[in-house]
Amino acid sequence: MPVKNRFAELQDEITAWRRDLHENPEILFETHRTSALVADKLKEFGCDEVVTGIGRTGVVGVIKGRQNGSGRVIGLRADMDALPIHEQTGLDYASKTDGAMHACGHDGHTAMLLGATKYLSETRNFDGTVVVIFQPAEEGGGGGKEMCDDGMMDRWGIQEVYGMHNWPGKPVGSFAIREGAFFAATDQFEIALEGLGGHAAKPHETVDTTVMASSLVLALQTIASRNADPVDQVVVSVTSFETSSKAFNVIPQRVHLKGTVRTQSTAMRDLAEKRIKEMSAGVAATFGGTAEVTYHRGYPVMVNHPEQTEFARDVARAVSGAVDEAPLVMGGEDFAFMLEERPGAYILVGNGDTAMVHHPEYNFNDEAIPAGCSWWAEIVERRMPVAS
Repeated sequence: MPVKNRFAELQDEITAWRRDLHENPEILFETHRTSALVADKLKEFGCDEVVTGIGRTGVVGVIKGRQNGSGRVIGLRADMDALPIHEQTGLDYASKTDGAMHACGHDGHTAMLLGATKYLSETRNFDGTVVVIFQPAEEGGGGGKEMCDDGMMDRWGIQEVYGMHNWPGKPVGSFAIREGAFFAATDQFEIALEGLGGHAAKPHETVDTTVMASSLVLALQTIASRNADPVDQVVVSVTSFETSSKAFNVIPQRVHLKGTVRTQSTAMRDLAEKRIKEMSAGVAATFGGTAEVTYHRGYPVMVNHPEQTEFARDVARAVSGAVDEAPLVMGGEDFAFMLEERPGAYILVGNGDTAMVHHPEYNFNDEAIPAGCSWWAEIVERRMPVAS
């Protein structure tokens, strides 16, 4: 089955929705306009149930098939939030909100799922129930966890759940997927180093926190090069180095480091946290100072389930003709929380030769809309076929 003709017919309409969302980005849980627009569309399409306020500003729609003998319930999820980035695309429909931009394509994800919802509400050519999930705060807020914590999976009896993300660099409308660990766990750490400040011309009378911190930054890189199995994946990046002094001639009393850890397994996640704490204490003690480490575990590893991954791959192959093996991704994705609660799969759809996500010149490629919508619809119709 190639791209469904109905989505070619709807492309201009779906594109208009997408560009309106792009022009009006909202960050984290502040997706009030977006959530209201989504809810209004779901009601207009004739969804059997529309509920707002799930996971604070999430929206859920329910579509019942023309048959319901199978008892199957499938969830389809799109994220809605934007990023705190100043847009530099120069588009006619560029962001009207300073410092906010749809730089990851969540406007496209939302529009594609809206398009699929309109089609499924029209045709209802399936045996079971579809639950469409529009999630806020994927970009660091954990909106997926909030929706799960609100009881979404049990409330609507969701049995499987599927998600999608656009992917720059892949041909428009093509797909890629992988079984098992896919997107990385995303943790954060802060390290407060305490020494003895003093005059920069008398370093022997101080405990120099800048040297201490510099040594620690370098030491932390050995977690990947000397503590981790070379075939396992771990990234430890120090991203902020702040001192308690702004003067040229003062050795600061304190240095504050921040950073992120990305891993693809629980064992490596545990090792990274352990070694960061041990190295911080050890390096600080070597220089005569102290270290206090705060370690926060964020999104878990996103793991695609075997059966659902193979099914999602078959559907993508039917839509586009071929499906690539997706790479391991060290970025995070809070769809991981939903996949911890229910079996399912997450797939990438090609965005073409565009700027990468999280770049101020990125833009979702509207030519990917028919393929993305077709994949959503075909997931439902193939997983819950109507009995003849």
